Amino acid sequence: MRSEIMETKTNLSLEQQFKLEVLKDQVKALSQEQAQSYLIEVFRQMMVKDNVVKQLMRNA
Repeated sequence: MRSEIMETKTNLSLEQQFKLEVLKDQVKALSQEQAQSYLIEVFRQMMVKDNVVKQLMRNA
């Protein structure tokens, strides 16, 4: 998994890499329940983003 994170980092801007490092530190302080809720919310938002992109592509 660590190599996947490193590969992803190469595709991120410097600002995004910094934000990712800050997020990693914040996530370490979460309880398991908080982390699970956070993960579910992130996936929900990713799905919403996918739907918006698909809709935009249909209307282009």
